[in-house]
Amino acid sequence: MIRLLATALLSLLLLPSVLAGGKKPEALSVNFHLQGNRDDGPNRVFAQLTAGQEIYYQVAPTFSSKDFISFVPFPADDGGSYGVMVKLNTGAANRLTSITADNRGQYLLAIVNGQVRDAVLIDRAVDDGVLVIWQRISIAEVRQADAAMPRIGQDPKEWKKNLKKKK
Repeated sequence: MIRLLATALLSLLLLPSVLAGGKKPEALSVNFHLQGNRDDGPNRVFAQLTAGQEIYYQVAPTFSSKDFISFVPFPADDGGSYGVMVKLNTGAANRLTSITADNRGQYLLAIVNGQVRDAVLIDRAVDDGVLVIWQRISIAEVRQADAAMPRIGQDPKEWKKNLKKKK
């Protein structure tokens, strides 16, 4: 009786893992983190080597994949990877203008699928609603982005139609 109960309990505990095995992986995770202040503490900032110095960034992302409406890849200057431009939705574009106007001289760090890819120094207010990761994007990540959002200039309805054809 105890053995039967233990087997049933173990089966119930393993069921979510088995069911999750059939889920599609998240298409792409991209986060941009604004430079923070070391004094904010370890729960609010993290250190990252940037431009040869230790810079602290806010743990909470300033922009994330949910803010993007389209993208376009381009060959990076390193010759082996890609960069991407991402177009932000209206609310995020307004935040970008405000944040970049208020934080000149600070860094914005790009993290893709949990890995640091690039950091840019904010030198002016950005009012076009576009963020750029200049390097270290793989072709696999470009394909993930293609599955997550249309390219800049591509009709979203056409993109969805083409996505359904590929499945």
